[in-house]
Amino acid sequence: MFEDKTILVTGGTGSFGHKFIPMTLEKYNPKKIIVFSRDEMKQWEMAKLFQGDDRLRFFIGDVRDKERLYRALDGVDYVVHAAATKIVPTAEYNPFECVKTNIHGAMNLIDAAIDKGVKGVVALSTDKASSPINLYGATKLASDKLFVAGNSYSGSHETKFSVVRYGNVMGSRGSVIPFFMSIKEKGVLPITDPRMTRFMISLEQGVELVWHAFEDMVGGEIYVKKIPSMKVTDLARVVAPEAEQEVVGIRPGEKLHEQMIGAEDSHFTYEYPEHFKILPNINNWGSCADRIKDGKRVEEGFVYSSDNNAKWMTDEELQAWIERHYSEIGKI
Repeated sequence: MFEDKTILVTGGTGSFGHKFIPMTLEKYNPKKIIVFSRDEMKQWEMAKLFQGDDRLRFFIGDVRDKERLYRALDGVDYVVHAAATKIVPTAEYNPFECVKTNIHGAMNLIDAAIDKGVKGVVALSTDKASSPINLYGATKLASDKLFVAGNSYSGSHETKFSVVRYGNVMGSRGSVIPFFMSIKEKGVLPITDPRMTRFMISLEQGVELVWHAFEDMVGGEIYVKKIPSMKVTDLARVVAPEAEQEVVGIRPGEKLHEQMIGAEDSHFTYEYPEHFKILPNINNWGSCADRIKDGKRVEEGFVYSSDNNAKWMTDEELQAWIERHYSEIGKI
């Protein structure tokens, strides 16, 4: 699919980009991958990791800057949109900035991708976009809606837009596992609420879901990976068995359980062996056979959340993952 094609990754120096780029270079041998981001130091550090590979390019720019996007998208076949303001408290205290990046940035990318003849765009979403309770989630829900509707805007240009949605990425920067590992020697781990649960997905699974979206999409689908859940208290116990767990309370804008599909979406949600697919409820796309393929519609009122999940990660599975990836945590 990506053989001899040019791919641009917005926010490409983040955790996702650090995994997507080497995996895609190895599996598909694209002509070029362009890393588009605004932090020159992160680009400098990343470039050193891929020194000697002439398939990689680095492009300083911000998704808020439409003109820069137009220049960056020259000759690009596919785009992965990973750029976002995503730290919940940061978004709450800087709401205008969050809206500029997550909503205005999405609008800029949609316009530029259509005008430049990009074949396909897959945008990364978050569990927080499902029934959002904080600004970050609200902006990502708006972003998801924009990318879905972008398929109407593209018209004869035939640019396709879809979204992938997943929860807590194991080992990503700022996430709970590297945080617990960084402080476990203190002997006390802060637990927001002993009832709290989280979805657990690896970066490799996130990359594979993006690949699948590009291969499968007609346009407007939201792909949700089937992944296991885990209680935060169990996660803390595996990371630091001897540490005390101190309950500190839920932070503003934080949910007790992650949700990726809400009851309101169940009318247009279809199930597949490895994932769910939320179809658009505009333009009769929700009943489109090309989008449904061999999917089975979920029951009315279906909710996919981390507390009602049929699949749970065991202590042994998490321990094996930590042992396999420990050297990478904190470096991505």
